Amino acid sequence: MTVKPQWLRVKAPQWERVGNVKEILRDLSLNTVCEEASCPNIGECFSAGTATFLIMGPACTRACPYCDIDFEKKPQALDPTEPQRLAQAVQRLKLNHVVITSVNRDDLPDGGASQFVECIQAVRSTMPDTTIEVLIPDLCGNWQALEIILAAKPDVLNHNTETVKRLYRKVRPQGKYDRTLELLQRSREIAPGVYTKSGIMVGLGETDAEIREAMQDLRAVGCDILTVGQYLQPTQKHLNVESFVPPEQFDAWREFGESLGFLQVVASPLTRSSYHAEQVRELIKLYPR
Repeated sequence: MTVKPQWLRVKAPQWERVGNVKEILRDLSLNTVCEEASCPNIGECFSAGTATFLIMGPACTRACPYCDIDFEKKPQALDPTEPQRLAQAVQRLKLNHVVITSVNRDDLPDGGASQFVECIQAVRSTMPDTTIEVLIPDLCGNWQALEIILAAKPDVLNHNTETVKRLYRKVRPQGKYDRTLELLQRSREIAPGVYTKSGIMVGLGETDAEIREAMQDLRAVGCDILTVGQYLQPTQKHLNVESFVPPEQFDAWREFGESLGFLQVVASPLTRSSYHAEQVRELIKLYPR
């Protein structure tokens, strides 16, 4: 087993603040991807009073071998009270920026697009100055569902690429690399005022050249924001870590991404798709649409 290097150690969280966030989430019966996907930054983010809300879950209809979200339970019917409960959490946590993501709901005709819309509208009504980022699944290529989400005008439309094209069948067997690119491209065409974002994991056996190719592919479809982070194995039954990438390599990818024209590239071993996502507020000020 590969030994985890020093640079992947995280700071001890402020447990009093963590407990306060957890208390609010439990009180409102909400899920977070921070907890469900065993994110290594949960202490830091909860200490700062932030969380990435996981709607329509926690059971997923896909079984991606890198992800710790449960896929063995049967997905439940959508809860019509969830959007308002989420908005209450945003208000109680006093969030300036909120990230709303979901499990894959391939069992639903619109992939859950209508629930995303309800959540966006509830937050807009309760906290009108809060910027909203939605991290969506690929919707099985249902572009009408994508239009429904974009019509609600989130500030950021995020859809993760996850890995390079060669490893897609291994890492994301029910996804398609080209479909991910098409989703991001269509998002720019349908709603040019919405910032698009994607994320890549490394350490799964990809090469530097393949990462750079994926970055070029993302810029070619107009992706604005990119995150690059180290894959960490959640449990022994998940995909193995093939390599731990040193911090200087992430710096090189960040510089390369900036040279391609991304508005923002966040790259470090502990970077995750929603890590420091609130920085997009400054980005919007710099590059208004």
